[in-house]
Amino acid sequence: MEHVEAGGASIPKIGLGTWQNTGTACTETVRTALDLGYRHVDTAQVYDNERAVGEGIAAADVDRDDIFLTTKVWRSNLRREVVVSTVQESLATLGVDYVDLLLIHWPHPRVPVEEPLAAMAELRERGLVEHLGVSNFTRSQLRAAGDAVDAPIVADQVLYHPYKDQSALREYCVGAGIALTAYSPLARGRVLGDDLLARIGDRYDRTPAQVALRWLVQQDGVVAIPKSTSRDHLADNLAVFEFSLTDDEMARIHELEGGFKTKLRNRLPALMRRLPV
Repeated sequence: MEHVEAGGASIPKIGLGTWQNTGTACTETVRTALDLGYRHVDTAQVYDNERAVGEGIAAADVDRDDIFLTTKVWRSNLRREVVVSTVQESLATLGVDYVDLLLIHWPHPRVPVEEPLAAMAELRERGLVEHLGVSNFTRSQLRAAGDAVDAPIVADQVLYHPYKDQSALREYCVGAGIALTAYSPLARGRVLGDDLLARIGDRYDRTPAQVALRWLVQQDGVVAIPKSTSRDHLADNLAVFEFSLTDDEMARIHELEGGFKTKLRNRLPALMRRLPV
């Protein structure tokens, strides 16, 4: 498994996303993923699955210290005292003594970022959190977060896939030594029908999903956390380290981010809001 080194953290480049996976199905998915070789699991307070994730970790034949576990503080819990209390609740629910990475799930317009980060730094000093990070932060918000706390910001978890241009943010993260973690890396299944990804995949006997994930993790500093409940798909996701894309193939996939159809699709919601009603 390849890793991204960021701010003292060593983050496996493929992790297990667990959004919308709850209950016994989530527990079984986590256990299966860890047994297959995953060492990075992502959850959040708002996912309502921390208990199931913890039970999956406990059921797997893998030492806790070998697992990079991430959870996130929901945006309604960002006041300093609430961060401390809810993270302690998360640890109890997960059944662990610490998390490897704690993220602010979304920035809040009425809560200065200094407030939750101060609480997170306190939790880090107490050994309940190993590393601090953020999610859904822009470059300017990420810069402000870095200025607000002495502890390193090691990751920004954002929407990133072949149709979502994150090149400016990724460039900033590389320069700042911050990992860029891609959620929804398969564009909620859209990559499965992509002709370019399919043609490239045919050369390596790989699926479009594997090509999309390989494109992500082959970039400097990028981590991907695809969701899956299928054992076969979980194994396929780990197999992206068994092949590499050429520079030309990487560039052609990058062009999907900036194509006219993609730009139009990304701008359509804003354009629709401008129409008279």
